[in-house]
Amino acid sequence: MDHFNPGFSSWLNAPAHQQWLADEGLRLLAFAKASRLPEGFGNLDERGQLQAGAQAETMNTARMTHSFAMAHIQGLPGFAELVDHGIAALRGPLRDALHGGWFAVAEHRDGNTGKNAYLHAFVALAASSAVVAQRPGAQALLDDAIDIIDTWFWSEEEGAMREFFNRDWREEEAYRGANSNMHATEAFLALADVTEDPRWLVRAQRIVERVIHGHAAANDYLVIEHFDRNWQPLREYNHDNPADGFRPYGTTPGHGFEWARLLLHLEAARVQAGMLTPGWLATDAQKLFEQNCRHGWDVDGAPGIVYTLDWNNKAVVRHRLHWTHAEASAAASALLKRTGDAQYETWYRLFWEFCETHFIDRCDGSWYHELDPQNRPSADIWAGKPDLYHAWQAVLIPRLPLAPSMASALAHLSRSVPV
Repeated sequence: MDHFNPGFSSWLNAPAHQQWLADEGLRLLAFAKASRLPEGFGNLDERGQLQAGAQAETMNTARMTHSFAMAHIQGLPGFAELVDHGIAALRGPLRDALHGGWFAVAEHRDGNTGKNAYLHAFVALAASSAVVAQRPGAQALLDDAIDIIDTWFWSEEEGAMREFFNRDWREEEAYRGANSNMHATEAFLALADVTEDPRWLVRAQRIVERVIHGHAAANDYLVIEHFDRNWQPLREYNHDNPADGFRPYGTTPGHGFEWARLLLHLEAARVQAGMLTPGWLATDAQKLFEQNCRHGWDVDGAPGIVYTLDWNNKAVVRHRLHWTHAEASAAASALLKRTGDAQYETWYRLFWEFCETHFIDRCDGSWYHELDPQNRPSADIWAGKPDLYHAWQAVLIPRLPLAPSMASALAHLSRSVPV
């Protein structure tokens, strides 16, 4: 971790806490290995088993490839072949060999042949991490992902990502989403490091300027998720399906925390690259964190962060999702390193205490992915335990600098540790 010397005792400097994070990461990785399928990686159930008929999915395959690549970069044996398997799947059955881009499911067996920006951002992230891990085929996968993003998804006019196309790219959805642009921002930070091309940092800032410094700032720093093609907010989007796993109604506090962290990574990356860096990146990150703590945490009589809020900042879907709390913890650690403000230490400890008490499953492994409003394990939105990415990054981020991006930061550490 970069130099962090606050005027108080911090868990970020505590060797026992650093060891706890490392041990939890190893436990998460061991659980996730079982997700391997012949054509990629699939969804694990609550006991870490693949169900009959499980299918390889691009989202899980990309996230697992990214996560396993970071494990390999750290020097953990047993993950190189898993990274290679993910690369082969993303270059093979998950890819559309006819029109380019990636399906949601191998060979589009779910009947969906469309091309989603969200998934393509994760493919780019996975490829960039695999390149850092120096795995065969990774550079070709990265070149392919960049070409698809440049050709179809990136809109220079809008300074953001287009959302969704049909298989042959002739039809485009009249929708713009904050979620896909958030993960594009994450991917662009990694691409900037791997390609040494500053245009990715320019693009990342343009996304942030629109989605956060523009729309979210005008909404008291609660992130507006859904827009029409002209970037006008769609406030009633999915009103009748408020618990959608990817496009829920209202605002999503977990994304507020995730954006807060990404703004700090972007600020640090631009400073590191010697680029002009606006002061509002850090200010907006702090306001995002503050507002989503205020309206998302402990708002309905029980601790935890609710999934969604309405436009009056009242809880709509009161379930607690594991990824939300992983992102809240990661954002608190990033703000603590950036500001040295003790309030973020308080939040950081609080979030980890909650995760240890309620989410971390010491019996069957990994984390419960969802809790009901009374903080009991449930499966109304997300069944099983398919996600390694969020919890794994939550135990890595407190141990890394804000820049470069995670895989590159791990590689730098592996080169600088004395032997």
